[in-house]
Amino acid sequence: MSLFADINKVELMGNVTKDPELRYTAGGTAVCSISLATNRSYKQGEEWKTQTEFHNIVLWAKLAESANERLVKGTKILITGRLETQKWEDKNGNTKYRTQIVADDMILIDRYNKQEKTQEQSVEEVFEDMEEPKEDDAIDMEDLPF
Repeated sequence: MSLFADINKVELMGNVTKDPELRYTAGGTAVCSISLATNRSYKQGEEWKTQTEFHNIVLWAKLAESANERLVKGTKILITGRLETQKWEDKNGNTKYRTQIVADDMILIDRYNKQEKTQEQSVEEVFEDMEEPKEDDAIDMEDLPF
C-alpha cells in the first residue's frame, strides 16, 4: 500500500467553443458535451506567440442541465474535474482512444444571455446606469431591527 494517494484532478479556464450538446441516457440521466479552448502565450525570440488547446468536457446530471441552460459559444468558464480515457474499436477493427475531462464543478467567469447571446453589462456600465439615491431612500437607523 502506498503512503500517498493518486491524484487525477484538472482545472481549466477558457472559452466555450460551441453551444452545449445535451443528451439523456436510457436511464434519464442528463449528459452534456462542450469544447473548451485554452490559450498559452510564450515568447519566441522577440515575438510573442499563442498556442491554443481544445479540450473535450463532459458534464453529468444537474451540472449538465445547468451548463446547457447557462453556456453559449464564447462563455468563459472555470472547470474542475478529472481525466478519463475511453477505448473502443471502430468499424474497421482499429483501436481508438479519446481523453476527455469529466467535470465535477463549473464556475461562470463571463455570463451571457442565452436568448440574445450577448455579454451582460460590464461593471462600469452597471454603475453608469444606476440612479443617484433619493432622499426618500435614506435608511433611518431607528427602523433597523438590530
